[in-house]
Amino acid sequence: MDVTTGSGEDQEGEGGPEVGGLTTGEVARRLGVAPTTIRTWDRRYGLGPEAHTGGRHRRWTVRDVARLERMCAWTATGLPPAEAAHLARTEQPLTAAPPRRTAARAPQPPEGGRSRAGSGLRLGDVRQECKGVARAALRLDAAALDQLLLTAITEHGLVAAWTEVIMPTLQAVGRKWETSGEKYVEVEHFLSWHVSGALRRAAPHTAPDRRGATTVLACVPGEMHTLPLEVLSAALTERGVPVRMFGGALPVESLVSAVRRTGPAAVGLWAQSRTTASRPLAQHVAGMEWGVRGARRRPVVLALGPGWAGRAPAGAVRPVGLAEAVTALESLTGR
Repeated sequence: MDVTTGSGEDQEGEGGPEVGGLTTGEVARRLGVAPTTIRTWDRRYGLGPEAHTGGRHRRWTVRDVARLERMCAWTATGLPPAEAAHLARTEQPLTAAPPRRTAARAPQPPEGGRSRAGSGLRLGDVRQECKGVARAALRLDAAALDQLLLTAITEHGLVAAWTEVIMPTLQAVGRKWETSGEKYVEVEHFLSWHVSGALRRAAPHTAPDRRGATTVLACVPGEMHTLPLEVLSAALTERGVPVRMFGGALPVESLVSAVRRTGPAAVGLWAQSRTTASRPLAQHVAGMEWGVRGARRRPVVLALGPGWAGRAPAGAVRPVGLAEAVTALESLTGR
């Protein structure tokens, strides 16, 4: 799916690339920048395609895209755009030191002289979309990030997009700020916020209640990491499973009240840390009953998150990963 937005400058089709190369939208998605950024680089620095086809239609060849990738790589080091464009046009790789044009210290290439696709993150062997999302996050480019996230969800589905695109990028950003002091905290917060928004926009309408088939999702008291629960909630809603999402740090009394009022088939409790995972709380929820005498029911508790490792109570379901959690809850709710 093309990710270009309402600029009338390029008259591009909605279909895939033609023989002449990629469209501006397809290049933007690959690089993790907004289409308007690419057009600006074209106007200001002459980084447009070497040849146009069909009048105003722009088609980017492999050579054109390689030049833009060098531009992304150099700007990610902190180099001013004009100087980065000069190096990109002259085919200077990231391993080469930029010329000293002032007395200031020239930006240094990444450790080991290896390019990381302009993202500055150690992503390893991941989907191409991860690199685009990482670049957009590091640039704090909200428009490009929203487009890339929604495209990944639309093309791959919520579960695959989370597992293969979003989570690897979040983990790479987390590793980056852990090894760089507090430099990249804003990137992690920025990426997490936009992921949350993308999940909400991509999820269908909330499924109607079915007594005894609802799932309650909540973080245990003291736990504020809600993003994994948000994607689980969206994936279940996508499959027609009724969900009641209560978010971060739900107090014990409120959790108990929510379970009594909804009579759920399952309760998912997220704990990121071992210090927040409470076995007594999980056991208490698992022991709650409702319904008429002789036909009382209890919820199945899902111990979700790394905090439950070695601490999940007997009888609790401990799924590994999002796909397994979705499958377990679909089974428990009769979907």
